[in-house]
Amino acid sequence: MKILLLEDNKTLNETIKLKLELKGYKVHSYTCGQDAYDNITNGYSCFLLDIHVPNVDGIKILKKIREYYEECPVIIISSTVELDIIKKSYNFGCNDYLKKPFFIDELEIKVDKLCNIPKKEISLGFNCIFNFTESTLLVDNKKNELTEKESLLVNLFAINLNKLVTYENIQNYVWKGEYASIDAIRTLIRRLRKKMSSLTIKASSNRGYSLLLEE
Repeated sequence: MKILLLEDNKTLNETIKLKLELKGYKVHSYTCGQDAYDNITNGYSCFLLDIHVPNVDGIKILKKIREYYEECPVIIISSTVELDIIKKSYNFGCNDYLKKPFFIDELEIKVDKLCNIPKKEISLGFNCIFNFTESTLLVDNKKNELTEKESLLVNLFAINLNKLVTYENIQNYVWKGEYASIDAIRTLIRRLRKKMSSLTIKASSNRGYSLLLEE
């Protein structure tokens, strides 16, 4: 699972990055708001944002994130105690707010909880296990290697089990914001269905797809 981290304190940035990578997460870290802003669409599953950073502040980045990811977890990490800024953070869609200084373990717990991924392997039911750190599917004890796009799509489904994932969600997450035709998405779905034959990926009236744990 990929995380975007924006923190202009280099020591804290490196500490958070190391801690989460030891847990198995892939962390792309930035100290400049503009750099983070320019990379929002690169297929992230979680965002950790400081507010007062150079060039583009965390609130503006949060607003931009919500244009691409409706439900992707966003955690604000900031030393500010200004009530107006904290209210803005929640009004623009942050999921949690962590005031500095904080324990890194506390941040890790929040990431695990919000992403609903307490370990590197996720059971999708029907003897199907997805390993997001190795990009593999274990189906009936047979390991299937996944391409980058297949892995991103399974991860997106895993975050949204039994929920509709729209074509726009898939394009933003799997194709990292670049254009993807419906035919390209359908081709990817067909490949994935072959590797996940025991599971149901249901099309929904040309709106998108759902990974269903139950018929």
